[in-house]
Amino acid sequence: MSEGSASDSDGDNGSRYGVDVETDDEDGIFFDTNDFLSAESLRSASYRSRDNPMYAYSPWTNEKETSFSGHLREVGIDVNAIEFPYINRRDNLPEPKEKEKPVGLWSIIKDNIGKDLSGVCLPVYFNEPLSSLQKCFEDLEYSNLVDGALEWGKQGNDLMRILNVAAFAVSGYASTEGRQCKPFNPLLGETYEADYPDKGLRFFSEKVSHHPMVVACHCEGRGWNFWADSNLKGKFWGRSIQLDPVGVLTLQFEDGETFQWSKVTTSIYNIIIGKIYCDHYGTMRIKGSGTYSCKLKFKEQSIIDRNPHQVHGFVQDNRTGEKVAVLLGKWDEAMYYVMGDPSTKPKGYDPMTEAVLLWERDKSVTKTRYNLTPFAISLNELTPGLRDKLPPTDSRLRPDQRHLENGEYELANAEKLRLEQLQRQARKLQDRGWQPRWFRKDEEGCYSYKGGYWEAREKHNWEEIPDIFGQPCDFPACVSEE
Repeated sequence: MSEGSASDSDGDNGSRYGVDVETDDEDGIFFDTNDFLSAESLRSASYRSRDNPMYAYSPWTNEKETSFSGHLREVGIDVNAIEFPYINRRDNLPEPKEKEKPVGLWSIIKDNIGKDLSGVCLPVYFNEPLSSLQKCFEDLEYSNLVDGALEWGKQGNDLMRILNVAAFAVSGYASTEGRQCKPFNPLLGETYEADYPDKGLRFFSEKVSHHPMVVACHCEGRGWNFWADSNLKGKFWGRSIQLDPVGVLTLQFEDGETFQWSKVTTSIYNIIIGKIYCDHYGTMRIKGSGTYSCKLKFKEQSIIDRNPHQVHGFVQDNRTGEKVAVLLGKWDEAMYYVMGDPSTKPKGYDPMTEAVLLWERDKSVTKTRYNLTPFAISLNELTPGLRDKLPPTDSRLRPDQRHLENGEYELANAEKLRLEQLQRQARKLQDRGWQPRWFRKDEEGCYSYKGGYWEAREKHNWEEIPDIFGQPCDFPACVSEE
């Protein structure tokens, strides 16, 4: 539930971060995706795209040579294969030790209709065993698209670079499908690190403000950096919860080219009666500092919509305003591109006849009770030796979250209540001048990583880092079960 940013707040984001704000006057150029984004057409385009020499889906999976660098060579581009070491990560959560006791959500939030839900305390049964800091890292699950964008840029293909960046921006929503529980709200000063050499990534996040609730993150890839901060605002409307984070995500390549975008609105429906589901809708504008920018429209799902989760848009030349490519697909399945100006296509044109696959969601089946993806399952893993390297503020050491993962619901609830009582002091700390340890706030209110975390980790220098979780759970027992 940490995803999304309000499309209504685009103006605020534009003034805060200097991102150009556009109108939706040109929405009419989009194709009616209802007519062609069927499961059959998606599958046929997917198979057809795998035979296309421009297909550059996964530069770091088992298809390293054939699906990325091999295809680049086919079109006359010589590039070194991107290789990462293999890391054995867990593929499931521990078996729960207790039987879960469901609690009616309505009895808890019925008095909060129309209010900001950030201050509403919910039992642990409504959480998944991840924090909002860890959820930020889920946006990087398909970082191979950024690696691909880097390589395309090195070869002078700026158009393929932004197409891959756009697919990456959409891919961050894929893991939200079927996720019905909310992440833990971090404590003030809580952190999370993710050192993933198997993806070429080193990620770090911190809760930098309690009121308003803001989390900031920074990720180092091979030849690029990614950073963001997010101020989450949630409101309950009776049958749904609307999530409106305000913030900008920034991706910068080693050659200096930068892309910035804000997320779209996220809503959770049927939270009282019926099957819970989420939807993402609004306009996402990816502003590039170089040749191209991109505009994507996430279509809001209607009650009778038989073809939900549609995304479509175009790439535009920043100098001439010319539309040079179309993007289309679904945020929970795949994204495709078609070269050319969509406005020049004849009436009745079916873009799927020429569509080329950019990204496809990992189809691995998970068996967890939280519908976590295989990537998400790995985020809270506490491997032997890792605990001694972590600062006492890392989300993996949070006792209520660890108890929930182990299915120890009574202990998880007790710890969650204890930590929430401690958290009530956070606003007083912030009012007295508390400052985040690893990020700094600039004059425009944006948070940026000031460095030093990985150096401190190398030296195991956590002397000035407080134990914000207090009384920890029995972690040796937790580790043995993972």
